[in-house]
Amino acid sequence: MFSKLAYSVFEQSIKDYHQFDNVDQPINNPHPKDKFEHLLYLKNWIDTVQWHFEDIIRDPQIDPVAALTLKRRIDASNQERTDMVEYIDSYFLQKYNDVKVKDDAKINSESPAWAFDRLSILALKIYHMHEEATRAEASQEHRDKCQEKLNILLEQRTDLSTAIDDLLTDIENGDKFMKVYKQMKMYNDDELNPVLYQNKK
Repeated sequence: MFSKLAYSVFEQSIKDYHQFDNVDQPINNPHPKDKFEHLLYLKNWIDTVQWHFEDIIRDPQIDPVAALTLKRRIDASNQERTDMVEYIDSYFLQKYNDVKVKDDAKINSESPAWAFDRLSILALKIYHMHEEATRAEASQEHRDKCQEKLNILLEQRTDLSTAIDDLLTDIENGDKFMKVYKQMKMYNDDELNPVLYQNKK
């Protein structure tokens, strides 16, 4: 099942990142570039680094100049994240290119790659919630509350994994079809963001 494969790659990426726990640690993708796992690992590495960017920028003592620099990195990371989603969808478009779509086939509101994006973020939530649920110096009340949240996240993982596998099966059988739209983000484009193009005058 694709969801099981993806989640195992996401877990590996998260574990590898936390060996260093450094947002500047270069990625060392263990999967060949021509494999689907390479895309998944890179996608989750970007998500993991951004997760920690978001932690850092919420430090109330952060230097304003450093915060602005970090905000720029978060913007760039968001663009990379979107690009990776589109790469993953391209993989599935090619994989199912020859499927005969049934006349009564329906479109899904979410493409496969955006569902995998949610699974990647969910893997990060589970990792960090487990840390909190087992943090020795935290109070028992804190650990209990985090364990309750962790249980819900694990249930969500089951449901989301099932939904992803069902979606891919439906696409493979021609019961659903893929239609992918580029995200067309505007805020990084100096032709579309008014603040940027007015500064060019």
